Amino acid sequence: MLVLKRLIAFVAVSMSFVGGAGAAAAAAAATGQPQPWEIGLQAAATPVMEDVAWFHDFLLWIITAIVLFVLGLLIVVMVRFNARANPVPSRTTHNTAIEVVWTIVPVLILVTIAVPSFRLLFYQMKVPPADVTVKATGKQWFWSYSYPDQKFEFDSLMVQDKDLKPGEPRLLAVDNPMVVPVNKVVRVLVTGADVIHSFSVPSFGIKVDAIPGRVNETWFKAEREGVYYGQCSQLCGRDHAFMPIAVRVVSEGEYSAWLDAAKKKYALDGGGPQTLAAAALR
Repeated sequence: MLVLKRLIAFVAVSMSFVGGAGAAAAAAAATGQPQPWEIGLQAAATPVMEDVAWFHDFLLWIITAIVLFVLGLLIVVMVRFNARANPVPSRTTHNTAIEVVWTIVPVLILVTIAVPSFRLLFYQMKVPPADVTVKATGKQWFWSYSYPDQKFEFDSLMVQDKDLKPGEPRLLAVDNPMVVPVNKVVRVLVTGADVIHSFSVPSFGIKVDAIPGRVNETWFKAEREGVYYGQCSQLCGRDHAFMPIAVRVVSEGEYSAWLDAAKKKYALDGGGPQTLAAAALR
């Protein structure tokens, strides 16, 4: 029993540590990037990611309870039914009540997990009416962003170490981030130009494959301004680790000003200036 008490104390301390780490991550939510010694999910910046984080924590409690229950049974078996404490073994072969319980209880647990799981899945997959549409195209090895309603497109390449500005994260900062307005539904159309890539932004709770010849879609609604980072999450070749994603969430006024400037800078004219620049670099 002493071992069990120590184990329960250890679990309690660990759970409190996880809670503290979650609070620290929430305080750093505006950065939208991994934090040193982070052991949990990145802080949520969208309603979908808030539900993902809740479901993750919900499963953690269920899994912890199951592990402790099974551990308790194992300890009881080791203590009460070893050869020294129980020299004459029982010849019991069936127990109807126990068999019913160990059939019904797992089913109830699975149903308890399945209901919020399907609800979250439908919430993620059903794209609401969009305020902004952006098409993200994965290429070897960078991303191109097209705003079809505004008729412009640009490439987004990783900033090299020597060109990083103060505060920009290494291997995540880009020269031209995707820009979207805060508190607006953004529909993202995702495809690949050459091989399969994957568009993933952890703080938004989105991850969708970019497949050549096929257009997948996802959505997010960022509730806080800031820069949120992601990466290609599908092994796609030599520079797979060097094609980050950066989404800058700004106010509606800033977004309108950026749109006016972007229409002039990135206007589609037979490929767009940024596409040609990227081709020259690659």
